[in-house]
Amino acid sequence: MHAVAPGAEPDLAQHSAAVADVYFPHRLVVRRAGATAPELRAVDLGPVRLARIGWGAEVAVESDHPGAWAVNVPRSGVLEARVGGHHVLSLDGQATVCPPDVPARMHRWSADCSIVGMRVERGYLAQEVASLVGLGTDRMPGQIDLRTDAGRAWLGLLGSIGTEAMRNPTLTRDRAVARRLGATLTAALVNACFPEEPECGTVRPRIVSRVLEAMEADPAREWTSAELAEVSGVGVRRLQQGFRRYAGTTPTQALLGIRLARVHADLLAGAAPTVAVAASRWGFSHLGRFAAAYREAYGVPPSSTLRRAD
Repeated sequence: MHAVAPGAEPDLAQHSAAVADVYFPHRLVVRRAGATAPELRAVDLGPVRLARIGWGAEVAVESDHPGAWAVNVPRSGVLEARVGGHHVLSLDGQATVCPPDVPARMHRWSADCSIVGMRVERGYLAQEVASLVGLGTDRMPGQIDLRTDAGRAWLGLLGSIGTEAMRNPTLTRDRAVARRLGATLTAALVNACFPEEPECGTVRPRIVSRVLEAMEADPAREWTSAELAEVSGVGVRRLQQGFRRYAGTTPTQALLGIRLARVHADLLAGAAPTVAVAASRWGFSHLGRFAAAYREAYGVPPSSTLRRAD
């Protein structure tokens, strides 16, 4: 969808077409002519795009934002919208969040309003929200308060990365670099959208912490992949990806390490009469494989640790 109301000035019609190309298709209605020139600058960061948009006139803009989220930050003026049936008024210090494929009507975009917009592909943001906070994008807020610590951090990155990328286009010609910049901005955006999540924005997100806490609480249990995924709140594949990305291991290897540490502590404390008893207590059913894993972890056979305790 891209349309301009009849009677719009030719330069705004061309500007609208350019905005549709780099940001979102839309319908533009010019309510009152302005005295300043329209503004458009854009940066492509793979699944993330940044755009600086000003119309130089008072307009209304309608879009369904197909396939991607839009987060619009007015740097001046007023941006008043109705998004999916909800009224959202954003001024400087606030950002309007528009979900993909949901009707949004920005019925008051003042002539002095210039926005910094961040477009994030639907699937990419869903992946990042699940990885970082273990939630779905259905929990995304309709507006972000940019006066919080997390909001200011994201806005600062948005400004610095966007400005540098626009000033130095060679920075984003390497697609791997561009995606890294987009990933940094997206992680900061998630942090701003979910500031109350205790693990948000940390090295170890909630999907990993939940599983580690469950395994620490009951390491002898015969945990299945499906059970661990249920604890994490995401699928098995996403859980594996989260562990590899944020813990540098797999859930199975993490459980092995927890069990070995428990056996090691028991042997050092003399809390088990034999190695076999200690190993069985913490979930090891195959003594030979346990002994090999123990030696690899601690550099000595488990019997040596038990004798040292004696």
